[in-house]
Amino acid sequence: MIWVLDILLLILLPLTAIVVVRSRDLMVAAIVYSIYSFDMAIIYTQLNAPDVGLAEAAVGAGATTILFLIAITKTERMEE
Repeated sequence: MIWVLDILLLILLPLTAIVVVRSRDLMVAAIVYSIYSFDMAIIYTQLNAPDVGLAEAAVGAGATTILFLIAITKTERMEE
């Protein structure tokens, strides 16, 4: 039954990467990047690397996303 979760995670991974690259809104890209990073953390944990999964969840899905969102909200849009 765990292989179903593995397949779903591996399908979600390139889909979120494509959405991040193709997104025109930076806020959406940052949030989807957080989902991508959390997905990677789960995959690392499934591969019996809990230390790498925990670091990815803390840094990738946590701190980096917060820093991206703060930077995006502090900047102005050039278009009208």
